[in-house]
Amino acid sequence: MDAWSEIARKPKFPEGLDPDPQSMQTMPLAGVATWSALVRASRSQIGRSTMVQHVITRSAGPQDSAEIAALHARSFGPGRFARTAYRLREGTEEFSAFCRVCRIDGQLAAAVRFSPILIGGRGGALLLGPLAVDPAFANQGYGRRLVGEALEAARAAAIAIVVLVGDEPYYARLGFKRVPPGQITLPGPVDSNRLLAAELSPGVLAGYAGHASAGRAA
Repeated sequence: MDAWSEIARKPKFPEGLDPDPQSMQTMPLAGVATWSALVRASRSQIGRSTMVQHVITRSAGPQDSAEIAALHARSFGPGRFARTAYRLREGTEEFSAFCRVCRIDGQLAAAVRFSPILIGGRGGALLLGPLAVDPAFANQGYGRRLVGEALEAARAAAIAIVVLVGDEPYYARLGFKRVPPGQITLPGPVDSNRLLAAELSPGVLAGYAGHASAGRAA
């Protein structure tokens, strides 16, 4: 007979997580161990259920600037200023209408920037980056959520295309695909295999070619 059957044969315990001492004395050792494990699991579950996180995603603004800069410093280090996104943003406004942040219980969990650019002199394009997620909140979908929300806003604003330098397996889930080699060029060191684009209007990638430069704030 297993421990569960043995427990079932004993008198019912009083309400609550812990059995009374007399019941514990009559319970087989295997049953005591099983009951103790159940109590620990129940208490752990109760603790998790009461820890409700308050998650907010919204447009980024000057009030977020210092915390975003600190997150970028932690995530990318001093070499970040040589990255394509930083070089294209030089001399432009800090935030566009599509930059977003995620805060959890008031703490900055993730931030993404979108900068208006020209590709071969043609507008209607954004550069995504950088996207940064605090390590405490990594791999929980907050970064993808921000990007997805921003892409929907960009589509509604008649933005045609968004480009980035990143990992295709991660961004493919958000509709990005590899740009044909040499079609679009960016400042800074860029691995052409990591240059990706999301078409917010079907087929527009074919109409964008040439060098990318900073555009007018959107």
